[in-house]
Amino acid sequence: MKRNFEEMQLGSIELFCQAAELSSFTAAANLAGVTPAAVSRSIARLEERLGVRLFVRTTRQIRLTDGGRRYYEQCRQALLQLMEAEREVTGAQVAPAGPLRISVPTPYGHYRLLPLLPQFRQLYPDVTVEVHVSNRNIDFSEESFDMAIRGRDPVDSTLIARKLEDAELVLVAAPSYLKRAGTPASLDELHRHECIQFDLPSTGRKIPWPFLLDGKQVDIMTSGGYTCAEDVLGIVTLARNGAGLVQTYRFIVERDLAEGGLVELLPRHGGTSRPFILLFPHARHLSLRVRTFVNFLTEKLSPHT
Repeated sequence: MKRNFEEMQLGSIELFCQAAELSSFTAAANLAGVTPAAVSRSIARLEERLGVRLFVRTTRQIRLTDGGRRYYEQCRQALLQLMEAEREVTGAQVAPAGPLRISVPTPYGHYRLLPLLPQFRQLYPDVTVEVHVSNRNIDFSEESFDMAIRGRDPVDSTLIARKLEDAELVLVAAPSYLKRAGTPASLDELHRHECIQFDLPSTGRKIPWPFLLDGKQVDIMTSGGYTCAEDVLGIVTLARNGAGLVQTYRFIVERDLAEGGLVELLPRHGGTSRPFILLFPHARHLSLRVRTFVNFLTEKLSPHT
């Protein structure tokens, strides 16, 4: 195998990552036990080799350029992987350790993932978990996420996909709304009701509501005077307060249904679902903490056969 890196360059990458994390050449120098001038020279050599400016320097502070940020994200992951490879080979890492970054959409984060994390960290206390609860699509090539959970199959073939579950959908409304507007007796009556809309973040389009009719799924476009974007929990809050009908995941409204705050509608047309998928990049060597967390989630959430 051709040698592409020198020992001095690997050391420069470590100093670069420390300076990026601490936003200071001086702090990075103190941590590494060298002089600030040595850190500055080391990073200058990196910039010369790459032909890219990594930091914007002022008399008071340094900050990463856009190219520097992208380079840092990749270098950080590479250094973590090297350290874990050494620990596994030497037997030093008998339990998973280190940071784990996860992106998860709002409903699945609040009602599925976050409630499980205390149990995971009781089992593996040396793993630190950073969760980004957002419906924004992340870019694995530019952001240092270890995995993401999404409510649809990936279009990116470079990602590994593991289905966590098919989450059942249910049509609900508050008793106060039904008292005011009546209860729909069929799918044909939905157009007479206030149907709370949600705009899909990736397209900005409204999501059709799937139902079962004569054993087949039909997608029905509904309409109403309320529309929420970004956070799908907003439509549930509106429904709880009598704004209208909404189709949502059963796991979000289980307690509301049990306590009578919401009423399930048209159950004979229910039973449709949407998948939630765990995504992570292809890699020859997945870190122990990632493998452990993937196994933990699939054990807790995937249907058992």
